[in-house]
Amino acid sequence: MATLYNTIANQSLERLGALSDGVFAFAMTFLLIDIKLPEVEHVRSEHDLLVALAAVAPRLLAAMLSFLALSIFWNGQQTQLNYLKQSSRDLTWLHLAFLFGIALLPLSTGLLAEFYLFRTALVAYWLNFLLLGALLYASWRYANHAGLIREDTPTAINHAICRRVLIAQCLYAVSTALCVFDTRLSLGCIFLVQLNYAVAPRWPGKQNKPA
Repeated sequence: MATLYNTIANQSLERLGALSDGVFAFAMTFLLIDIKLPEVEHVRSEHDLLVALAAVAPRLLAAMLSFLALSIFWNGQQTQLNYLKQSSRDLTWLHLAFLFGIALLPLSTGLLAEFYLFRTALVAYWLNFLLLGALLYASWRYANHAGLIREDTPTAINHAICRRVLIAQCLYAVSTALCVFDTRLSLGCIFLVQLNYAVAPRWPGKQNKPA
């Protein structure tokens, strides 16, 4: 009976997508909850306000960085779901683990905002990205192995989804490694990586060819 139940359980892509949207929405909103405006009694001049805003800036910038990351990972997950014909028990658990990593991002973002000059905080932030990338890659590989991908999916798209995750994770790793020089350099490079994936610029000589 357990085997039969595992075979029929968690096949709805719609329910999985709805849960994912809710977790992403929560994580995106929670990024800004800890950001507090300057208190009125501590501001007596323009200079005081500027100083107070400068103190908030690291947390705001970290939230912006993570909001962009969440947007990219949301797009990545939704792209995968669009090419599936159905889900399965094991695939659903892989995506639930992925959503756990999404729910962790506000925590690693808060750590980064408070200690952005420390390599440990930056590495913890990157490990969150690594977890998300690994689970997104594993879910697509499993979907291939289990025959859950739509038959009309072009081979080029199949390969492109895997390649995009791997390249992004390599770029994140290289950017994080730059913290041996300065954590701010690493964060700047991570932002550029994210900006590239968000804007998706058309590089000269690069064409999108159908399968």
